[in-house]
Amino acid sequence: MSSLSLPALLEKALAAREGLFDARHTSAIRLFNGFLEGFPELVVDLYGRTLVLQDYSESPEDNPGMLRQAQACLQDHLPWLQAGLVKVRNSPSAQARNGRLCFGEKPDRKVQEGGSWYALDLCMHQDASLYLDTRNLRAWARQALGGKTVLNTFAYTGSLGVAALAGGATRVVQLDLSRPFLNLAKSSYTLNGFPIHKEDFVCGDFWVEVSRLKRAGTTFDCVLVDPPFFSATAKGRLDLNTDSARLINKVRPLVANGGWLVSINNALYVSGKEYLQTLEELCADGYLKIAELIPVPEDFTGYPDTRAGAPVTDPAPFNHSTKIAVLEVKRKGEIIH
Repeated sequence: MSSLSLPALLEKALAAREGLFDARHTSAIRLFNGFLEGFPELVVDLYGRTLVLQDYSESPEDNPGMLRQAQACLQDHLPWLQAGLVKVRNSPSAQARNGRLCFGEKPDRKVQEGGSWYALDLCMHQDASLYLDTRNLRAWARQALGGKTVLNTFAYTGSLGVAALAGGATRVVQLDLSRPFLNLAKSSYTLNGFPIHKEDFVCGDFWVEVSRLKRAGTTFDCVLVDPPFFSATAKGRLDLNTDSARLINKVRPLVANGGWLVSINNALYVSGKEYLQTLEELCADGYLKIAELIPVPEDFTGYPDTRAGAPVTDPAPFNHSTKIAVLEVKRKGEIIH
């Protein structure tokens, strides 16, 4: 916890992000990461003209004036805001976790990034339907996946696949267990004028669908793997504290020779060094190679002059606990040198 007051911390954070505000107010950024910027009970995101205040207090009554203070400060400095939501992460109420309007009438339903539109439903889930820590990965997808086929596993609302299509990918298969999430992905397609092919939106269990694709001999030029920290279905269980290698090995057969496997680990208690060691051990057989580590944007990590304290575990050589690696895949018979 910083010695500065919450308004002072917010003002400092806003000043550091001044260059990120666009004239039309259609972008999405993290305004304040309290975990890394001195006030761990509060995280603030901006989606277009909608403010999203996330209360991480152990109990809502722990900081009774925090949200009012933050809202007043931010509305004063950003008078063009049109709506605000509060998400209380540790509330027993699903509605409070998913978000309640604290001012304004209609939260934004879309934002723009890199020339593409992303549909939003800010109250559909405790998250806000577009992950801001993977913005640089979306930029990579736009730049690297032109002319490629892509499988986006754990697709959520499909933003990585949308970015790939924006960059000219020839086919993107979106795989997720949730139909509402995939429907929001379709809304993003419509916003961008992308055709919607029913067979490319697969609502199903990751473990079942990956096995089905493997049996069919289907391969893709790139497979994206951005799973939740923990998930469990009747067909499989995943814990990113321990299961990254197993997950990567599960999807490796789906990557074409010379293709990419993008692996993301967001486990807070897995250090960057530990995750890199896992990747290096997988690369030891010569069929995988670490091609690139993609950083998380600075508005998400905090800036050198706004950071306060240290993360729970050291993310180095990554810059955040969201650890993103692009792996190059070779099929047997063609070793990477």
